[in-house]
Formats: sequence, C-alpha cells, structure tokens
Amino acid sequence: MSKDFIEVRGAEEHNLKNLDVRIPRETFTVVTGLSGSGKSSLAFETIYAEGQRRYIESLSAYARNFLGQMDKPQVEAVEGLSPAISIDQKNAANNPRSTVGTVTELHDYLRLLYARVGTQYDPVTGEEVGEQSAQEMVSQLLELPTGTRAKIAAPIARDQKGAFEDRFEELVADGYARVEVDGEPYDLTLETPDLDKNYDHTIDVIVDRVKIDPDARSRIADSVETALGEADGVLKVIVPDPPEDVPFGSNTRSTGSLAEDSDGDDRLTVEFSEELGNPNSDFQFSAIETRSFSFNSPYGACPECEGLGQTKEVDEDLVVRDRSKPIKHVFEAWSYNRSYYRTRLDAVAKHFGVSVDTPFEDLDADVRRQFLYGTDREVVFERRTKNGTRRKTKRFEGVIPNLERRHVETDSDSTREHIEEYMAVTTCPECEGTRLKEQSRHVRVAGTSITEVNRMSIGDASEHFEGLESELTDRERTIAAEILKEIRARLGFMEEVGLEYLTLDREASTLSGGESQRIRLATQVGSGLVGVLYVLDEPSIGLHQRDNDRLLDTLEGLRDLGNTLLVVEHDEETMRRADNIIDMGPGPGERGGEIVVQGDFADVCDADDSVTGDYLAGRRSIPVPETRRDSDAAITVRGARQHNLRDLDVPIPVGAFTAITGVSGSGKSTLMHEILYKGLAREMNDNTSVDPGDHDAIEGTEHIETVRLIDQSPIGRTPRSNPATYTGVFDHVRKLFAETKLSKQRGYEKGRFSFNVKGGRCEACGGQGTVKIEMNFLSDVYVPCEECDGARYNDRTLDVTYKGKTIADVLDMEVSEALDFFEANSQLRRRLQLLDDVGLGYMTLGQPSTTLSGGEAQRVKLAEELGKKQTGETLYLLDEPTTGLHKADERKLIEVLQRLTDAGNTVVVVEHELDLVKNADNIVDLGPEGGEGGGEVVATGTPEEVARVETSHTGRYLRDLLPDVDLEGPRSDRRAPAIADDDD
Repeated sequence: MSKDFIEVRGAEEHNLKNLDVRIPRETFTVVTGLSGSGKSSLAFETIYAEGQRRYIESLSAYARNFLGQMDKPQVEAVEGLSPAISIDQKNAANNPRSTVGTVTELHDYLRLLYARVGTQYDPVTGEEVGEQSAQEMVSQLLELPTGTRAKIAAPIARDQKGAFEDRFEELVADGYARVEVDGEPYDLTLETPDLDKNYDHTIDVIVDRVKIDPDARSRIADSVETALGEADGVLKVIVPDPPEDVPFGSNTRSTGSLAEDSDGDDRLTVEFSEELGNPNSDFQFSAIETRSFSFNSPYGACPECEGLGQTKEVDEDLVVRDRSKPIKHVFEAWSYNRSYYRTRLDAVAKHFGVSVDTPFEDLDADVRRQFLYGTDREVVFERRTKNGTRRKTKRFEGVIPNLERRHVETDSDSTREHIEEYMAVTTCPECEGTRLKEQSRHVRVAGTSITEVNRMSIGDASEHFEGLESELTDRERTIAAEILKEIRARLGFMEEVGLEYLTLDREASTLSGGESQRIRLATQVGSGLVGVLYVLDEPSIGLHQRDNDRLLDTLEGLRDLGNTLLVVEHDEETMRRADNIIDMGPGPGERGGEIVVQGDFADVCDADDSVTGDYLAGRRSIPVPETRRDSDAAITVRGARQHNLRDLDVPIPVGAFTAITGVSGSGKSTLMHEILYKGLAREMNDNTSVDPGDHDAIEGTEHIETVRLIDQSPIGRTPRSNPATYTGVFDHVRKLFAETKLSKQRGYEKGRFSFNVKGGRCEACGGQGTVKIEMNFLSDVYVPCEECDGARYNDRTLDVTYKGKTIADVLDMEVSEALDFFEANSQLRRRLQLLDDVGLGYMTLGQPSTTLSGGEAQRVKLAEELGKKQTGETLYLLDEPTTGLHKADERKLIEVLQRLTDAGNTVVVVEHELDLVKNADNIVDLGPEGGEGGGEVVATGTPEEVARVETSHTGRYLRDLLPDVDLEGPRSDRRAPAIADDDD
C-alpha cells in the first residue's frame, strides 16, 4: 500500500456496503451526498474512530483508564492513518462559567499578563497602590476597639497539596505551638495534623493572640513583623468576635466575609501584604496572582454572584402580571386563600383605607410601592384565637422582600422552585456583569483593565494588543513579550475563521454549533501540528457566504502545513476548492452506503448518476417561486436593543414566509431567540422561565394564536426516545398490534408493545436491546442482549405479528419503508409522510434520539408540528433548518415550509442558505457587519428588492440566483461550474 493514501477496505459501519476507498493524504477531501447516504458513517464512525482508537491503544493501560476509548468500527482494514482529530459542531461548553475567552485559553494569558505587569489602583481613591509597611498594618489594627481579641497569624500555605509533616516539625522546633489547618485549630505540642497529601490545604501559624490596646503597640508590632517574616511579607489577622464597625475595607480576604470560628462564634479574617497598600484609603488589598483574575476561583470571583456575572432577583412584573386584578388576587406568588397571606393583605388594605377588592392599578403609586416593598409605618395585624382577637403592631414586610427572604431561608425545593417562577436573571449589581471582585477590576495594563478587554470583540482586542507594547516600560515589555505574542496569535487565528465579532466575555453556551466548531478549528490552526488527520462536520454551517472564503483559506492553510482534511459538507464553494470529492449514495439509508463518484469538482459535475453532480452542474435546481405572498398585517418588534441590536423596529408579515439573514454576528439569533420568541412566549404562553431581551414592545400579537420555536436541541436525552415515540407514530403502531387476532386472544393491551414498561419488554436488557459490558481500561462494549437478540421484547410479545412483521421489525424499518408498509392506515401514513417530506425517509423509526444530529432533531420536531391540527394562526420560528441537508433534501424542506405557510401560518427562519432565502416572501437583512458593526436593518422586502440594495452582502449573492434583478453593481465572486468541455 502507498504511503500517499489512507486506504479503507470492507467498511460496513451502519449502511456502508463493504466499502473500499482510497483518500489521498495531505489533501483537502470533501465527503458529500444525500442526507443519510453514509457520509458521517465513513468519515466519523469509520476513519476517525479507527484513528482515535489506535492512538489511544498506543498509550499505557493506566493512561487509558482516564480516556474514552472509541469502539472498533465495522471495517476490514484502514491503512495509512495518522493521529485523528475530530472537529464537530457540539457546543464548546454548557457551563455558564465558560466564555469565549476561557475556551480559547485567551483568558489564561490575560490573567498571566495582568498578574505580572498590571498596576494596582485603589477602587476608593483611584490612586496607584504602593507597598504597605508593617508600621501601617499595626496602625490599622490599633483602630479596632480597645479590648478586641485578635490572632496574628502567618499564612505559610494557601491551597497547596501535601501532608506537611516536615514543616510541622520545623514549626515546633522554632517554638510555634498553635496552627489553624483549613480553619481547624491544632496544638502541635499535642498532635500533628494528619493531612491527605492529594488535597489542597491552608495552614496559618498563630504567632500571637492579643487584645487590641494602644499600650500593646510594641508587642503587636513585634508579632506582625514575625508573621511577615514567616509568610514572606503576608500577614493574616483573625478576629474571633468582630465589632460591628471594623476599620477595614469591603474587599477583605476572608473565609466567608464572616465565618464560623471553632467555638461557634462569627469571625472576621483579614489579610495584609507588604506589597500592596494605600495609606490614604482603608481598602484592604491582597497579593495579586493569576487566580486573582479568575472568576472560577474564590480569589478572583465577585462574592455577590460568585463569578457568574448574574444574579436572580424577584421581578415586580412577574409578581404583578395583571394590575387590573383586585389586591387580594393581584400577587401571583401569594394565594389569598391561605390565612397567613389573607390576614396580611387585609391588614395593609385596612391600614390604607381601601378594600381588598380594589383593583391594584387604582391605588396611588406610593401605596402600591408599600404593598410590594413594605410599609413605611407599623400596621395592626389581627389574628382570631379561641380566647378572642389578638392584635400585633409591626411593619409589613412587603411581598417582594418576603419572597426574597424565603428563597434564601427555605429548605424546601418545591418552595424555592415556586418562588423562582417570579424571579428574573439580572446583571450582578456588584460587578456589573464583569464576574470579578473589585480589587481585580482595578488592575490596569497600559490604562486598561482586564474587564474592559473581556468586553472587547476579538477584532477590537486584536487592534488593542497590536500597539500595546509601545505603552509599556522597558521592564514590562521584557516580561510581557512572550505573553503578548501568544495573545496576538490566538486572536489572529480567531479572525481567520470569521469570528472577529464575538466578544471575549460571551458565554460559550450561547454559541451556535458552527461557531463552536470554528473556535476549535482556530485552536488547531494555532497548534501548528503536521501530519494530522482532521475530520470536520459541515464547518460552513452558520456562515454567511461572505465569510466562507476566510474559513476555506484556513482549511487550505491546515492542508498546506502537511495535514489531511476530511470534511463532510454540502456547500458548493467548499467543493469547488476541495482537491478531492467523494460523493456517497446513490440514495439515503439502505439505498446508500456506496461511492457514486470520486474525483475533482469537474468529475462530479460530469457524473450522470450523481444527484450532487446534477445540482452542481445546473441540470437540477431549486426554482424561484412564481409569486410572493403579500400581507396587510404584521407582528412588529419595537425598540430591540439586546446585545448589538440598535433600537430596531422590525415588521414580520403575518401569513408569510420570512427569512432573517445577514453576516455572522449581525444580530439574527438575538432578534429571533432573545426578542421575538422569548417576548412572545412570556406574553402569549405565560412562560415565566424565559427572560426576554431588551425591547419596547411586540405589536400585532392579536394576529396569531401561539408561537412555536423549532430549534436543534435534542428530542430526548435517553436512547429510549426515538422519532417514532416523539412524533406519535409508535402509539398508532402499538394500537395496530393490540388489535390483531392473537393479541385479543391473549388479552394484550397497547401497553404490552411498549419497551419502556414491564410486561412485553425483555427484562434481561430492560427493553434497550443491548447490554453494556464494562471493560475497565478498554471502552465499554455494547452487545446485543442474549435473551432477546437485540429485539427489545420477550418471545411472547414477538409472537404477535402484523402483516408478517413483529413490533421489533417495525422499529428497524426506515421511514420510507414503513410508509409503504402502512399504506392502508391513513393516520400512520400521514405522519410517516411528514417525516419523509422533511427529508428523513432514510431514518429508522427506532433510531435512538441521542444519535440524531441537531438538524435531524429539528426536522423531526417540524414533522411533529405538521402532524398537529393546523389552526392557521401559529408563528413558527426555525433556526437554520437546512443544517445537514443536501440540495435535493433542501428542496423537500422548502416545499414543507411553503405548505405550512399556505395553511395560514407565519414562518420565520434564520438562514444563510441562498436557495431557501430566495424562496421567502420577505427578507429582513441585518448588518452591515458583525458584532459592533452590525445590529441594523440593512434591507427588507422581497428577495428581488433586497438584491437591489447595494449595501447588502446578502443581496449581492442573491443577484446570481434571481434572473429578473438588473443592477449595475458588485455581484458575488461565485464562478460558473467548472465542467469540462466535450472535446476534453
């Protein structure tokens, strides 16, 4: 075998049919084909899985304990493999603490830069902070009230691993008897702490225990100097019983702010450092370290929001949703039927001389305020008892303070969840969403804080760091040189893949699959690896055509380094620039799994039996609609200001098909998800779990009955969920089996044919069909259940057949096969037809939901929605529904969306795929650029009208697809199909 190829022989993973293929190494190869034709089975489940498996097997058995081992694919041989790296579209992280800065490791370098060359400024005075002398520390201690007890300690270890036996012996030899280890006191003359060396420990040596008194200045000064000497210039003062007013600032380093001492009393722990201090301020500073700038560490995180940047607060608009209701029913969180709340509302109403039947909106504003936030004066509360009426006078707490207090104090999960229905997520008032504590926010490099850098877009940050060195001193430049080099390189890689609009503090969980994939791609570009096999899953998803070129330049750069790229893709421009194309087919599912044609772009275009080639060569195409729908009514978003949206007013025609377009980062998802969906879900569906983005109003809601978001989130989180169960197909199938002659003879009900409940399922595997065998340092092996041979059901259940097929046979059917099988059943045929219509004819009915891609899950949801009785007044919102679709399947999807609109519904999609965009009745094009350069409506109207707008990037590319648009101006640089002439 030549070393110039990756050679696959006998691949039979999923629907692959004993496939043999040779892929040139160090080339850019695209695997394309109809949805379900076997692209991912070849690229990911066979080639990548085998490359990853072999690499992991080369490690020691001990190392393999900590790594997820890939299962061996169904293939005879794969030769010529390199170490493989998969770059798919999974979210970068779901942790709310993860940001673009942390997942790209940019924040790690920023923390290092600010810890090494940052200048500390006093948050109170704004003055530059200088060193703090022992004498100044003593003076501050003496400001405590006379008689206050305090422990002067030397923090010799802070969050360090080890058992410290030798250190404890040294302390005893030096005359120290008392220490605190992780807050627990020990007498070293009586016992040595037994510490686990694998855990972090904090050790404070108690140098002296003193009572604050001006006459004890000399003793306190000696103890302070001794502690500073033992702990390299750091001093810790522990006040077991602190006074109410302490002379220290709000930023004290503490084990709480007030923590429990060993005797149960509250205590205050304050840390001083010789390195930092300001004699003109009482703000207490601690030593600056890299973790001081980490919002994942208690040393850097804002204490109010614990580094999340957000807090939950009871929202007045959620507590009082309808101000026209009477006082006794207006507070959603309180039930007037409960005596506790009734007596309080009755008492406050009587106090103000109003009836509890008075509408809340009719009260004076000041009275409404006191109901919500507490009375200014005391109120008489009456309670009837057996001995008469008891009266108690006190101030009314207020509905909102009551809810906030109970949320903190309750031990009941149900009570906490109930109260959280009336709470909204708000920006943390302490750190203003920056996540860091006050001291860390006031460290600057060249006059800029780390929080200011985090709020920059990648493009702006790149400009900022490009000229930063000129503002540093010679010493700072020497220290920062390598750090700045790494920062600039990573920012440059992010720009290369078209992500310059993302801000560094953007939550990673809010990134799209395409954005997450490009972040990982940028990381790989920065690694500079050579000889690697990169397997990518549709990297063009989520990218506007204008941004696609930069992505392709990056991919070609990876190839030119000496790597092999295997890219699953449907994008035409990607195929044009590929060195090699593998077209899978000829059909989906069981009709696929073969190579239709392999070669360059021209070879695929020339192939007579290639559906892909037909679309690339123009023999087939998605037509432009002959007419566009018009509408007199509209749903109008007013004053949208979330993220980068610039106070937009956006009309969405009712009963029409609208596409929201624009370059990456222009604000499309913000408009649809944060404003339109969340705003309508809160207003129309009474969904209190969503927090709409900042906007003034959404008008025209009277024209629709409800709103539905059909996104790419999973349809189920366990293998027991599948397309048949989600769409309701399985209910009808089970009903058919229950109506067979044998079922009636045996008394089988519909539940007998469910694999989720006892009775008909195989109990050996619990209805899963497979049994997991744990293999220690090898990957877990899933084998067919010996009892049912993978059928999920017991033998008695499998005795029952319908038209010669068991219930297990039906679950193994593809949608298209099941459509023919159940042709006589109108209810089943209708639902199966909908799955086929959205391009899922290749999918098996029992395919576990956990194995579906985001695009497949979205189309299953769309089919399920289509299966419902249509009212004709629903607003459907879809986010890039063409994800993972071949042109032939995309045409099917467009027909479904048009049918949905014809039924009188309103359909809105966020989309980049131009063949779908040209089929819309109306386009809202955002931009003109991404990030801070976006957030405006560049153009709106029919595709033809948008195509005539010279400033619209989307319009420029649409001109190539709309024959009736005449405009002397720039068009896209999309080239004509490179099909070889007949003479060639």
